[in-house]
Amino acid sequence: MNWLYQLITEPSVPHSLLIISLVISIGLAFGQIPFFNIRLGIAGVLFSGLAFGHFNITIDPHIMHFLREFGLILFVYAIGLQVGPGFVNSFLHNGVQLNIMAASIVLLGALITVAIIHFGAIDITVAVGLFAGATTNTPALAAAQEVFAHIPNIDTEALKMPGLGYAVAYPFGIIGIILSMLFIKRLFKINISDEADAFLKFQQQNTQHPIWKDLRIENPNINGLTIAEIPFFDAMNVIVTRILHNGTVNLVTNDTQFALGDSIRLVGTHSDLNKIKMLIGPISEQELNSFSDILHSKRIIVTNKEAIGKSVGELHTFYGIIISRIHRPEIEFVPHNATRVHFGDELYVVASKEALEEITTVLGNSIETLNTPQIIPIFIGITLGVILGSWPFFFPGIPSAIKLGLAGGPLIVAILLSQIPSWGTMSWHLPKSSNLILKDIGIVLFLACVGLYSGDHFVKTLTEGDGFYWMFCAMFITLSPLILVAFIARYFYKINFLSLCGLLAGSMTDPPALAFANALNSSSSAVATSYATVYPLVMILRIIVSQVLILLFI
Repeated sequence: MNWLYQLITEPSVPHSLLIISLVISIGLAFGQIPFFNIRLGIAGVLFSGLAFGHFNITIDPHIMHFLREFGLILFVYAIGLQVGPGFVNSFLHNGVQLNIMAASIVLLGALITVAIIHFGAIDITVAVGLFAGATTNTPALAAAQEVFAHIPNIDTEALKMPGLGYAVAYPFGIIGIILSMLFIKRLFKINISDEADAFLKFQQQNTQHPIWKDLRIENPNINGLTIAEIPFFDAMNVIVTRILHNGTVNLVTNDTQFALGDSIRLVGTHSDLNKIKMLIGPISEQELNSFSDILHSKRIIVTNKEAIGKSVGELHTFYGIIISRIHRPEIEFVPHNATRVHFGDELYVVASKEALEEITTVLGNSIETLNTPQIIPIFIGITLGVILGSWPFFFPGIPSAIKLGLAGGPLIVAILLSQIPSWGTMSWHLPKSSNLILKDIGIVLFLACVGLYSGDHFVKTLTEGDGFYWMFCAMFITLSPLILVAFIARYFYKINFLSLCGLLAGSMTDPPALAFANALNSSSSAVATSYATVYPLVMILRIIVSQVLILLFI
């Protein structure tokens, strides 16, 4: 059994892999244990690493450093690909107010951290860890550690302080977000069911998702005209798919003539269809589906590389079909003729049975291809992210350059690449299951290494040092911005409580708080929508703020 003893005790690659695997396995299991109905989740890996480090069961520092940085890159790159497709759309349509409030929470937390440094006699190496831990933002910790690592003459003990501050502050960081939600709920005597109903009503009134309506033509001005001769359809972003004429339903083409008394099916948003209804006529008494025996509809997924980048107009012309709407991650819209299809797009196609069979072959519609990730684009994206993260930016009044680092660079690149359909035959699309694995593997590697690195000082800091004083300071960083912004949002702006909970969880980028908020009313999408809306901006802002704090006070 000498080989087993050597494996456990002697530094080597197998030894490092064994320790890392044990730390992650035990930490994930620990994270599933409920404490007052709250689970640490992936954060349990951090405390598992602290326990191993406390008993000096650790790994080679060079291997640890590589695993920590590589894990961080995988994590933030996967996050960028996940939130990127819907980020721009959600920000422009309903996210400006929410993002301003979320940014306020970040900046207020930074101001309180500055006050703690000045008046609380806490060193910047600890304070920046408290800032990251109190806001449960791991990439902010990573960005801070990266800045410290490039500062000349900083000793190894000082490099451990951010991780210790983070670990001390993190538990209340999770609890504090939940306490803030419960405090606002009690203060304003909120009924969760009423809030869910109000959000649903708001969604229905302001929906941007395409729907269809059958209208009867009663406007004599369009009698005898073709769709190409009627300008307001394109201008109002409405597409006509079918026409009922003399008891027969046919596909609408550029040559189809409209006649008084015909019924047509239009696809567009709720508001656009209500507007165009005044130009066409009333709701048809006859639903076109019941008359159609030659037209069929089908959802087809674009997976054929040859189809990527083709325009909707091309597909309409060459294959005799109508694409009434396109679904992309978190977005569904009515396409124009110039709209280009992306890999992974789900097209709603109306055509004859024969045309549907042909277009299905052309577009691919292969679930297996969709669920098979392309590896080359992942590493091209990471390469670009590392380059951007290493690029120095200079700002007036700040003596040293600011870098996005290995946390910010890959995140921004991933968000940008998610807006691009493809690069030649390569697609930036990453299947949901692959994205989840990439993200989780990355974050557990990072947290395990942070715990192992700081574990030898953790217990000593709590029992003999200033650990409890740090924890008290972290409470202010957590609670003060959350309660202040939440009160203003509810009292002055009447923000829906469920949306507000998503805002609070998203402003702290905290999955356990998101899970708690979702549990308040699992049938409503309000929490998840606001969380996803503020998450990308907050993530980038926290990474930058943590670096700015160091450069201002080091």
